[in-house]
Amino acid sequence: MSRIGRKPVAVPDAVTVTIAPGNIAIKGPKGELTQTYSQEMTVSQEDGTILVARPTDRGEHRALHGLTRSLIANMVEGVTDGFEKRLEIQGVGYRAALKGKNLELALGFSHPVSIEAPAGIEFEVPQQTEIIVRGIDKQLVGQVAADIRKRRPPEPYKGKGIRYRDEQVLRKVGKRA
Repeated sequence: MSRIGRKPVAVPDAVTVTIAPGNIAIKGPKGELTQTYSQEMTVSQEDGTILVARPTDRGEHRALHGLTRSLIANMVEGVTDGFEKRLEIQGVGYRAALKGKNLELALGFSHPVSIEAPAGIEFEVPQQTEIIVRGIDKQLVGQVAADIRKRRPPEPYKGKGIRYRDEQVLRKVGKRA
């Protein structure tokens, strides 16, 4: 297997990497993550970096190479710094509160909506209209934030609902008399 297309991922001193065929485990100050990867990719550790190499320059190998490298880089960033997604709530009477580790949302329904925090995820509510989702797994943080947003997505006429902090909601003009 040739060493075509090597992409290094820098590893800080506080991070421990364990590489097995088809599996990688990364342990850092915030926790530990494991990930499987394609057997066709070669993953090795040299001089404080993780190297990902592909066997050929074919399209599917290049795609797997980039995917593997990105997943490993996100794991290293997650166990050192962590990830967060910020959500905003807009609408009269819409608000969020923490009940223990769970998130309690008032979204205009006849009942409050409770969202349980999965393992590795923590919620923070600095204001009633702001939610912060934190964790070390980038995919899980994004999925939990998407699930929260799905409870009441922003509607196009008044803009009420849950949106990501930097999300632009296209507004529609209502009926004209």
